[in-house]
Amino acid sequence: MRLKLTREEPMQQISDYELELMKTIWGNGGSALYAEIVSALSAKGLNWTKNTIITLLSRLIDKGLLKTNKIGHRNRYTAIVSADEYQSSQTETFLDKIYEGNARDLVATLIQKDMLSASDYDDLKKYWQAITSGNTLSDK
Repeated sequence: MRLKLTREEPMQQISDYELELMKTIWGNGGSALYAEIVSALSAKGLNWTKNTIITLLSRLIDKGLLKTNKIGHRNRYTAIVSADEYQSSQTETFLDKIYEGNARDLVATLIQKDMLSASDYDDLKKYWQAITSGNTLSDK
C-alpha cells in the first residue's frame, strides 16, 4: 500500500531550525512579520540572533517554502507550502526512504513499539471508513 500525494517531486529538506521557523509562521496563520516571529520564538525560549533568523528565512525563501512582501520598511513572510502539504511530503519521503514505500511495515513498527494504541487504531479505522465512504472528518 502506497501513500499518494498531490506533489510529484519531494519537497526540499529543511533543517530543524528552519522547520521551527515554518511552524512559527504556520502557527501565525501562515504569515508573519519579523517582529511576530521573534516574539513567538522568544515565547518558546528560543532567543536566536537577528542574523540567524534572517539567514534561516532567506534559506526558506530560496528553497521555495516562503515568500516575502515588503510593507514599508518591514517584511511579511508568507508560507507558500501549508503545514499539511509539508507533513505529507515528508511522510512520503520517510516512507520511501525507510520502508521502501510500504506503509504496512511502518504501521507494524508503530504497533510493535507501542507507538500506536488500540484506541489510535480505532480512531484510524473510523477515519479510513469515513474517507472511503466519501464523508469528511475535521480531525485526521
